[in-house]
Amino acid sequence: MRWLAAVLLALCSQWAVANSDYKLGPGDQVQIRVFGQPDLNIDALLGKSGVVSYPFLGELTLTGLTVKEVEQLIYSGLKGDYLVEPNVYAQVISYRPFYIHGEVEEPGAYPYQPGLTVDQAIALAGGLTERASTDKIFLLSEQQQQAKRSKASLQSQVAAGDTIKIEQRFF
Repeated sequence: MRWLAAVLLALCSQWAVANSDYKLGPGDQVQIRVFGQPDLNIDALLGKSGVVSYPFLGELTLTGLTVKEVEQLIYSGLKGDYLVEPNVYAQVISYRPFYIHGEVEEPGAYPYQPGLTVDQAIALAGGLTERASTDKIFLLSEQQQQAKRSKASLQSQVAAGDTIKIEQRFF
């Protein structure tokens, strides 16, 4: 029973760390709640602009912010003028997808989950084709400013919005 508790604690702490530095982007669906204030609760799908319309505060740009930064932004905006001590909670309901193409059985867009590796992404895409090369895996990170792909391994971490390309091997 202790080992089960240890495993659950490790998984929860890994998710919390992954979720704490996750930067919001277009395609993410967020939920914002203010305790005791149902009129201030919203669910929003971030569009290309990353802007949401929030009661009393107007348009807020959430793209590039972490969940904690969103909570702080709304807390600061509501504190004083509207509420004495607002209790703000924000979370990602669904993450933007990652993309995989090349030598996989079912290329396309798939839902992202924190902690996803290239190996797991390949499994979601139905596995590798017969001609796939495990030495020619490339990752194009959405976070990079330049459209530069980097070589990846099966254990490489995938982020939301990333694109994985599996190339053919030469016989």
